[in-house]
Amino acid sequence: ACIVFARLWQHIRPLQASCLLAKAAAATFCSTATLAEMSEHDHETFQSADSGASLTFPQQAGTIRKNGFIVIKNRPCKVVDVSTSKTGKHGHAKCNFTAVDIFTGKKYEDMMPSSHNCDVPNISRAEFTLLDINEEGFVTLMAENGDTREDLTLPKGTDDSEKLAAQLREQFQGGNELIVSVLKSMG
Repeated sequence: ACIVFARLWQHIRPLQASCLLAKAAAATFCSTATLAEMSEHDHETFQSADSGASLTFPQQAGTIRKNGFIVIKNRPCKVVDVSTSKTGKHGHAKCNFTAVDIFTGKKYEDMMPSSHNCDVPNISRAEFTLLDINEEGFVTLMAENGDTREDLTLPKGTDDSEKLAAQLREQFQGGNELIVSVLKSMG
């Protein structure tokens, strides 16, 4: 006998009378003919390395204000302008969001009914002391509790990011002690 979980119920045909349902679909005991048929189907494996925390949370669109955060086109954005239109013929007021990607600075716009939920990114900010910058741009950072990180690089990708990276290198090479703020969202 084999145990078949809920995912495989969709693959079992009604003609397979050899299956016996036990304890409210918790497990199914099958004949060897059913086993051979099930081996033809893909079996799904579940692997996870994160804590299970969500990258976003839902929030009603009408409650998001200027300087808040929203996910537009799968990018975490800071809202720079919100305008709400009046109720139309379909009965919903619409919110027009203008937002800027918090990492790239790219401008995004989105419109949705004010009563609908939209995704808001979970954002965390941590401060570290800058200990070292190597030739490839990787930085060594120390948290307040003494733990170090060496997996982050200097900002890159846009003109502002390149300017900030050059400024950090210059200040660090000048012997200044620098405190850097690391912003984390959606990954």
